Amino acid sequence: MLDANKVILAVVPHIPAECRPWGRGWCAALACILEASAPKPGNVYPGAEFADLSYDELVACGIAIAPSMERAPGRPLGRTVLDAVGASKKVTRANANLGMILAIAPLAAVPDGDAFSPSTPAVLTPAALTAVLAQMSPTDAADVWQAIAIAQPGGMGTSEQWDVAGSPPEDLLAAMRLAASRDSIAKLWAHGYNDLFAGAAHELVAEVSGALLASGPDLFAIIVRVFLRQLARQPDSLIVRKHGHAVAVDVSIRAAAVLAQAGESHAGTPAFWAAVAAFDEHLRVPTRINPGTTADLVAAALYISLWRRQIPVAV
Repeated sequence: MLDANKVILAVVPHIPAECRPWGRGWCAALACILEASAPKPGNVYPGAEFADLSYDELVACGIAIAPSMERAPGRPLGRTVLDAVGASKKVTRANANLGMILAIAPLAAVPDGDAFSPSTPAVLTPAALTAVLAQMSPTDAADVWQAIAIAQPGGMGTSEQWDVAGSPPEDLLAAMRLAASRDSIAKLWAHGYNDLFAGAAHELVAEVSGALLASGPDLFAIIVRVFLRQLARQPDSLIVRKHGHAVAVDVSIRAAAVLAQAGESHAGTPAFWAAVAAFDEHLRVPTRINPGTTADLVAAALYISLWRRQIPVAV
């Protein structure tokens, strides 16, 4: 099992120098890399890779998007997404992190300060995200549509209106509202980030705080627990699109069962990791069932918690 602080110390020197510690790009890179390093069932992590996607590629993508996220405030949101997807495409063979980019880019775009104190660091709230998303133009829609075409994500399906294979919409939020019932990232954009702040982001900090009061945080165990909570609470929309609603619901029920076996300990006990490993195997054999959207939401929650300095990391 990897140690979180060792992973952090290994990757931080590779984050571009323009991305200052605890800044937007730095937090985005670290959030993506921590998410990829935690052994979340059904996903890529060290020692468990897909034929078209490796752990090293996910780490490279996390580092690659950092400059785009660093420059996000004051730039069109669609341009940030397009630049980040283009940077990721250069270091991977497949769509590695489109969902993470779409989930994190609006967070990174929240500007610093306010009219009375412009030097105050950005305060991440659902209201701030709503304000960022409300400023989008048809150009943002065109850039996001182009980013999706570059990433070529699987399992998108088709839509009679504003299909990703067709022309971009004038109103990107209207398109996201149309897709919200079948895509959790679209739901974030369309209906605000309230569920993410109240759900995975809140649970992540609560788990870390509880562990600090106990024997110290096992960060990867905490990330996996938060991932399982999110999956148990909401069927993964990527699984729904690729395998159907019944399969997605079954996966959520199994995630809840693993949590029940884990008990209340914040540490990764042998029994917890055994249950996680069994669940992981179920999601890989005989058919790959990837809760990829849940992983994207956890990465965004990690970004929020890192930006707020609510996760203790050694740098």
